This record gives sequence, C-alpha cells and structure tokens, in this order.
Amino acid sequence: MKKTPPKDDFWVFGYGSLMWRPNFPHLEARPALIRGYHRALCVYSTRYRGTPECPGLVLGLDRGGACKGRAFLVAAKNADKVMAYLYKREMDTKVYSPRYLKATLDNGRQVAAYTFIVRRDHGQYTGKLAASRAVKLLLQGCGRRGTAMEYLRNTIDHLDQLGIADGPLHHILKVAEEKSAP
Repeated sequence: MKKTPPKDDFWVFGYGSLMWRPNFPHLEARPALIRGYHRALCVYSTRYRGTPECPGLVLGLDRGGACKGRAFLVAAKNADKVMAYLYKREMDTKVYSPRYLKATLDNGRQVAAYTFIVRRDHGQYTGKLAASRAVKLLLQGCGRRGTAMEYLRNTIDHLDQLGIADGPLHHILKVAEEKSAP
C-alpha cells in the first residue's frame, strides 16, 4: 500500500542502508530509537545485494525489542518526490510494509517516523537464521548495488559512528570475514 505524502514536514527512520545512503533531500538527520521492533538480517536480497538464483542477505525491521537508527526530517515541499523515491527503492518486491512508528530522537522529542517493517508472510523473509546460514548468504550475495558483505560493513561502520552497539551484527560480520580470508 503506497502511503499518501504528508502535507507537513515529516520524519523517515533508517535502520540499514537508509542510514548511510538516504539519497533524498532532508533538513536534518538525528539518532533515533524505535521500540517494538529490532534490526535483523532477515531478508533474502534478490535484487540489490543478490539475485533470485543466488540471494544475499539484508536487514529488516522485525517485531520485538528496540532499534536505534537515524531519523531524517524531510521538508513538506519534497514530500511527493521523497515518498515516491522511498516506495520505489524499498517496495520493489513488497517484502516490507511501510508505516509510521513512534520514534524518540536523541533530544528526547517523540515524532512519527515513516519506515519499512519486514513482512513475515513474504517469501523473502528468512526468519531467524543460524549464523552459518547467514554467513553463507552474506558471502554469496552480489546484486545491482554490490555485495551483501559491503552492505553489512557499511551498516556496521555507520552504527559504530553513531555509537550504536549491535553485537550480533558485528559477530556475523567477523565470522564472514574470517571465512572469506585466504
């Protein structure tokens, strides 16, 4: 379901590549927290970081826990263009469900933030994977936007820059890098 562009300035919450490659105009970017959902490597990537024949693995915002990420304030004058861009970028296979969630910015302010929740009923949803399976998908994934490993490294680099600890992702990356070392 495509969301109607808001008439006022609005926030967009990024938890993966949107944090480090939003590619849309914004007035500001702030660290933010969403409760009730967590960042997880739970989506088979069949386009950007893999192919249908050789899928990669990317992040989804899945039920439970909490997620620190980055919120971007978009000017109302750019709403149509940004919403269309986000829909095209994130909804190509319909693995996500766009919606507004309550986000707490780093200054304590609470805002409604537009984001993309993984659909557990979609064929690209992996569920909870064993580390060995996640590593295999990360190492094999290569698509139009590069490799799944590059995606995970960029995400972790940006989490580190924001001071966001995500032990499970760091662990998976470490194991994948060890496996890929000559």
